Amino acid sequence: MGLEDGTGTTDHNQDSGATIAASETTPYIAWRRNSPLVQVILMGLVCFCCPGMFRALSGMGGGGQVDPTAANNANTALYAALAVFCVVGGGLFNIAGPRLMLPAGCITYALYALSFLYYNHTRDQTVIVVAGGILGVGGGMLWSVQGAILTSYPPPERKGAYISMFWVIFSSGGVVGGLIPFSLNFHRGADSVNDATYIVFIVFMVAGTILSIAILPKNQLLRDDGSRCTSTAHSNPATETVELLKLFTNWKMLLLAPAACASNFFYTYQFNNVNAAQFTTRTRGLNNVSYWGAQMVGSAAIGHVFDLDLGLKKPNNKRRHQGFLGIGTVFLVSTAIWAGGFANQLHYSFADMPQPKLDFMDSGPKFAGPFVLYFGYGLLDSIFQSMIYWVIGALADDSKVLSRYVGFYKGVQSAGASLAWWLDARRVPMMAQLAVNWALSTVSFPLLVVLVALAVKDEQKGEQKEERKGQVHGGESS
Repeated sequence: MGLEDGTGTTDHNQDSGATIAASETTPYIAWRRNSPLVQVILMGLVCFCCPGMFRALSGMGGGGQVDPTAANNANTALYAALAVFCVVGGGLFNIAGPRLMLPAGCITYALYALSFLYYNHTRDQTVIVVAGGILGVGGGMLWSVQGAILTSYPPPERKGAYISMFWVIFSSGGVVGGLIPFSLNFHRGADSVNDATYIVFIVFMVAGTILSIAILPKNQLLRDDGSRCTSTAHSNPATETVELLKLFTNWKMLLLAPAACASNFFYTYQFNNVNAAQFTTRTRGLNNVSYWGAQMVGSAAIGHVFDLDLGLKKPNNKRRHQGFLGIGTVFLVSTAIWAGGFANQLHYSFADMPQPKLDFMDSGPKFAGPFVLYFGYGLLDSIFQSMIYWVIGALADDSKVLSRYVGFYKGVQSAGASLAWWLDARRVPMMAQLAVNWALSTVSFPLLVVLVALAVKDEQKGEQKEERKGQVHGGESS
């Protein structure tokens, strides 16, 4: 965007040694807007208000409606559009930066919630499906910015902690969002939520849109020691088009693709065929609180695993071994939880739905097992996606490269989710949906191990050189 170091000028004659020495003695306040930590927290709060509330809305199953058909069709359109615009969004971020993309993306979440309020009165699916497609475009922009921030803003040695911090804040949006339908529909006997539920979601999403204005481009950030985050020159449409097309033949991205596809594929099964199929409306809200609360626990825990100081005799292998440990941990948890899901699914199907539905106040001990399983599904979601973000963040240090990688990840993720919603809308057997989810997740782990073994290296000295270059020349926009 043509910005330099905030002064509008660039001193190319400034002595690098003096600049670095000054940065070591100049005090910097940790809680300042241009801190990478504060920017990650702000991004977490934006996602708390927008996709966090969207997840709570989707987590009720059928968008809070008794018949999930409208929500399934809307989500098919949403994730189909998201698959395209997440990939495009990675390149768009390198061209335009976050300041225009983020507010434009956030406001589409409010429009989507508004369409369900409209549907509550008209039963017109067309508006919901169109709103879903629009949200796919806006969500692609939001997640492209989020991915670039989460993988390139944190210091390399603290990426696991920053990712888990973001995920805790983001997931708390689902907790609060789950409390909304739980409290507003506690005494209602209807299977669909009331207007007030959607109105509260809309208010949060508009607030997130306003908050997104506080997100800064990377060239304006300073770390606590006074050093500049790595910054790279602004890109152009021709370059980004070529680089984005190359992603589809990039061996790193091909190894990542199954994990990317799996990472949102399971939402359809969990939300519609576990939560909506088994539980009453008010209990679905309570389950949402549990699901997103589990994500806060899981993301905090897995962040520490990926940042563990392993005490290796050969410290140049540290990143790689951290990756192996984290992937192995997620694999064990994933296997245990999907095995529990298989045992639970044996008890019902589309032809033999649970009757009466489970209620946390009326069902007694029968409620406990499915409730714990749903908590486990939330835990798995957070550690699985945190794992993927860590791996992507360890593949490169250049923010332009990382934004493209994240765009590819979110695009494949969204394509998988679109397929999952389409399959559920056509009543593919629940057990078959579970089997596909379990298989996709399981295949991902050995491929990620290979990816980490071949592509992940220790913190690169090139990043330090870029930081010094940024201090000497004032930095360029990224």
